[in-house]
Amino acid sequence: MATAAQWIAGARPRTLPAAVSPVIAGTGVAGYAGAWSDPADIWWRAALAMVVALALQVAVNYANDYSDGIRGTDDDRVGPLRLTGSGLASPSAVKRAAFLAFGVAGLAGLGLAAATAWWLLAVGVLCILAGWFYTGGRHPYGYYGLGEVMVFVFFGLIAVVGTTYVQTLSWEPAAWYAGVGMGALACAILVANNLRDIPTDIEAGKRTLAVRLGERRTRMFYALLIALAAVALLAVAAVTTWWALVALLFLVPAGRGAATVLRGAVGPALIPVLQKTGSAELLWGVLVAVPLFLA
Repeated sequence: MATAAQWIAGARPRTLPAAVSPVIAGTGVAGYAGAWSDPADIWWRAALAMVVALALQVAVNYANDYSDGIRGTDDDRVGPLRLTGSGLASPSAVKRAAFLAFGVAGLAGLGLAAATAWWLLAVGVLCILAGWFYTGGRHPYGYYGLGEVMVFVFFGLIAVVGTTYVQTLSWEPAAWYAGVGMGALACAILVANNLRDIPTDIEAGKRTLAVRLGERRTRMFYALLIALAAVALLAVAAVTTWWALVALLFLVPAGRGAATVLRGAVGPALIPVLQKTGSAELLWGVLVAVPLFLA
């Protein structure tokens, strides 16, 4: 049986910045829009949005662990621990863990919908379905090169704009721009992951975008996503405050990750890129949120 530490490792904590960062950025935009003039009425909405994001990320990680494991995709895995593929936990146990995390996200989302708008329930259902069918079901879209599109939409646009909306009940242009930045960096994490896994994914018949693009173009795509995150930051600053440009410090870890990718690193040498890109996304979100709150 897997230990508690192995279950935590299976949840892939290094991917959690991709869940936390959009909520931080969206909350910063909400603060700039004046939603936090009465913090007593708002803080719990931001907290519930954070619970939704974290629970969805963990659920997706366990769901991928289960689905890839039963397909044999993880039999020769290079990256972080997978519970199903390694045999440390039964597929049914990992599947239950995924459903439990989806349930936590659903309950937190229900609270937000009740306090704001019931149509958010439909968005929540779409998020859960997107999380499960990334590698689950008979025709997982992650196996057909669509993973980056969904990550951009759900962990970028929807995460940021949704977080801002539940606090402001309005559509803020800065939230859309921040959503692009967060989406680009979340995609960059996935691109680095799939770049590392190209050889094993080809063997398993997993046609990720990295497999379709090939190694050279995937490396260029990673760099392009980092550049897009910087452009999105300029757009946020243009409609809010130029102090938001302090978040360009995200380019320090992101630049190191890009240098590793562009130098041709392969296999385990790409694992640190995931951490650097996650750190870059967290910096982007935090260093945007702080000046927006103070403006």
